[in-house]
Amino acid sequence: MKVQAEDFFFSGLHLMGNTSNPVGSRVTTVFAAQLPGLNTLGISMVRIDYAPWGLNPPHTHPRATEILTVLEGTLQVGFVTSNPDNRFITKVLKKGDVFVFPVGLVHFQHNVGNGYAVAIAALSSQNPDAITIANAVFGANPPIPGDILAKAFQVDKSVVEQLQSKF
Repeated sequence: MKVQAEDFFFSGLHLMGNTSNPVGSRVTTVFAAQLPGLNTLGISMVRIDYAPWGLNPPHTHPRATEILTVLEGTLQVGFVTSNPDNRFITKVLKKGDVFVFPVGLVHFQHNVGNGYAVAIAALSSQNPDAITIANAVFGANPPIPGDILAKAFQVDKSVVEQLQSKF
């Protein structure tokens, strides 16, 4: 099979993502799965759309650093440094601002404006993967045992069960 121009082309980042979901955001990915020409190049990108007050929830990319540019709106962004400090680093970004999330660190973006927001991010891997913290912890299949999560989060097991029921 010969390489073709289509292997290096993606169309769709001009389209607004559907943010009608519980968190009010949508990530449109351009990874090697969507754009085969990225394979082995160590780069990819995403478009993130945010409804008013929408959230791209805390998540991590185990294989990539992310650099995000705000195209429209105002976003509060942040990440948490690694143990033992667990420092919360945060900033409010406006149109044209850029912020970097180091590889593997838990981070988020939150639209703090009354209108829609849009960002574009580049990642340092053609397959950066994403692990959304709440989904991974409370929506694991099969579930992580409630007593383990209750002890880890220092809450009653009923709180864990309530959270697990949402995922």
